[in-house]
Amino acid sequence: MRRARSEGQGGGGRKLVVIGQGYVGLPVAMRAVEAGFDVVGFDLDKDKISGLVAGRSHIEDVGDAEIELALASGRYRPSESPQDLEDFHVAVISVPTPLRDGVPDISHVESAAQLLGACVTAGCLVVLESTTYPGTTDEVVCPLLESGSGLRAGSDFLVGYSPERIDPGNTVWGFRETPKVVAGIDPASLRAVSEFYAQLVDTVVEVSGTREAELTKLLENTFRHVNIALVNEMAIHARALDIDIWEVIAAASTKPFGFMPFHPGPGVGGHCLPVDPSFLSWRFERRLGAVSRFIKIADDVNNNMPSYVARRIQGGLNKRCKAVNGSVVLVLGVAYKRNSSDARETPATPLVLELLRLGADVRVHDPHVTDFEFADQVTVVEELTADVVAAADAVVLVTDHDCFDYDLIAASAEYLFDTRNRFGSMSAAERSSPAIAADKLEIL
Repeated sequence: MRRARSEGQGGGGRKLVVIGQGYVGLPVAMRAVEAGFDVVGFDLDKDKISGLVAGRSHIEDVGDAEIELALASGRYRPSESPQDLEDFHVAVISVPTPLRDGVPDISHVESAAQLLGACVTAGCLVVLESTTYPGTTDEVVCPLLESGSGLRAGSDFLVGYSPERIDPGNTVWGFRETPKVVAGIDPASLRAVSEFYAQLVDTVVEVSGTREAELTKLLENTFRHVNIALVNEMAIHARALDIDIWEVIAAASTKPFGFMPFHPGPGVGGHCLPVDPSFLSWRFERRLGAVSRFIKIADDVNNNMPSYVARRIQGGLNKRCKAVNGSVVLVLGVAYKRNSSDARETPATPLVLELLRLGADVRVHDPHVTDFEFADQVTVVEELTADVVAAADAVVLVTDHDCFDYDLIAASAEYLFDTRNRFGSMSAAERSSPAIAADKLEIL
């Protein structure tokens, strides 16, 4: 493994095409414009492209001002026209790779490779960034590029893989600061991929092949998935034993070696944890005939956390001589993570749907999220006031955004269920009001 540091060479006016202008592709495009590349940001979503052309961003990590600056430079062109892909020097594929009935759907990757295949020329570089199973670059992308161009990958043009490591809402580790794993289908491709990303990020980490790089991404997220499942299961058992799992985790975290803290929650969300480990288990089963027992167990534990939370809320209401059916339940937070607008695969969805199934009058408040899939089945609360909180039979903190007024919530809630230990972890110095009464608060 070799590591390279960015020397800030700049794109030198070379044409870069970024297929996909979402959570992954747009930050790549913005950083490449800053580095001096002429960038075509391609996406088939007409609304997304028209918004970008008008200087409007659709993701929190990239502000409108950054889009406007990129447009003003003359080096960024949002486009939905395949003709704008022609004559590229470098192309990056950063399109979604969802699961469909438990099977990886790489149709967007295939479509992108087919589009680029018609534009491939001798000496150009194509890099796949989409999360996928090991072997996709070699077995799917390369043949499609060769078929469309009539050229040979490796000998005529270069191909590589570099897994995305975008963490929405992370203000410390942005695109440039996060080390970038890179790989190529041959030494020349590896050299080209490494040199390209060295112009965009501070640290490049080379691995020996595209399969190793593809598996690196899956290992990173499977590691988190399995460890979150472990601590979620521990939280359930600790509750049954009348033990505070949060205190246990805090105590274990004082060990300076051999332990890394993970925290329980209402489930997992985003593209990574609910999806990526399944890519790995699917590939293992299909190629090796081997079942990935850890991943299946982790899936089972994490997928059942929303139902467990709903049962805890039901039990909490029963203690207060109330049924879920007809009770007002106020859900705070729809995004899958703190301070983010990303609601992809959020655990709030199955939790809300279970509460609705039980007959609850569900109300939802999330100032970061303007659109979510169950919005038509609930009452959307625009402003969180003391009256709104007090009117709820149960208040459920699903996503602990910093913008919430926790003192107001603590003072006004009749019954509060905290899935993130936000109230339990608040010190007296952090509160301007007295601590919430123990009989009002339950913590996961």
